[in-house]
Order: sequence, then C-alpha cells, then structure tokens
Amino acid sequence: MLVAFSVTPLGAGESVGDLVAEAVRVVRASGLPNRTDAMFTTIEGEWDECFAVVKQAVEAVAKGSPRVSLSLKADVRPGVSDALHAKVEHIERALRE
Repeated sequence: MLVAFSVTPLGAGESVGDLVAEAVRVVRASGLPNRTDAMFTTIEGEWDECFAVVKQAVEAVAKGSPRVSLSLKADVRPGVSDALHAKVEHIERALRE
C-alpha cells in the first residue's frame, strides 16, 4: 500500500519546519520506501508497518507541539510492489507519447 501523509504542528509558532523534519526523520529511519515533497511524505509497505510509522511521526511532532494535525490518503492495493515509483513512471511515459 501507499500512504501519503502530512503532519502539521499546531500552536508551535510560525515556523514549523524543524518539527516536520522530525517526522521525516522517523520515516527515513523506518526503512520503508519513501518520498517527501513540499506537501506530503509518501511511504510504501504493509498496512501495519505503514500506520506504525505514521503514528511514530505524529508522536515525534507532538513532542514539540501542543496539537498535531494529520492529513492522510492511502492506496490499498494488495500484491502490488514498487508503486511509489511505478505510478510516476507510468505518467511520465504517457507524457512522452
């Protein structure tokens, strides 16, 4: 499955980049395939491992913020692997045609 999520510290001041970096640090330490962009971090894995990483990322941000907002979107497709790259490659191929 793919899980795209965004963890936003609330009430922690105007600049929240350092706290968001803590969430990304958790993701990268997880060993799951991942990609971070300006709005979301996407991870790929099994249901339980993905949601464990999301929970740990929220907990990491909560250490420095009184409130945390979580936005999440999941693509649950059993039996598919490397969707993190394959979906983008499919679009890029279509754009070249």
